[in-house]
Amino acid sequence: MLSFLAMSAPTEGGGGGSMLIQFAPIILIFLVFWFMIIRPQKKQQDQRKTMIEALKRGDEIVTSGGLFAKVRDVKGDRVVATIAEGVKVEISKQSITGVTAGE
Repeated sequence: MLSFLAMSAPTEGGGGGSMLIQFAPIILIFLVFWFMIIRPQKKQQDQRKTMIEALKRGDEIVTSGGLFAKVRDVKGDRVVATIAEGVKVEISKQSITGVTAGE
């Protein structure tokens, strides 16, 4: 029985380097994940935030529902827009997906 315990006991020396080598693939996968998914998504969020903050009267917008409208007024987290002659709607800034400069 004691010989079994002696065989299963870990040997000393040289274990620190092998542990780093074991974690290298996990670290590599994390770095690839970061550069392929997280970083571009953050960049896209920053561009969207800049677009929303730059809204002004006269800009033509596209909403997530597919409505095209012209900005009449910007109020906090909402935009008052005209979608047809005499038809005004209040739109949440979160639902705006695109902006094209007004004429």
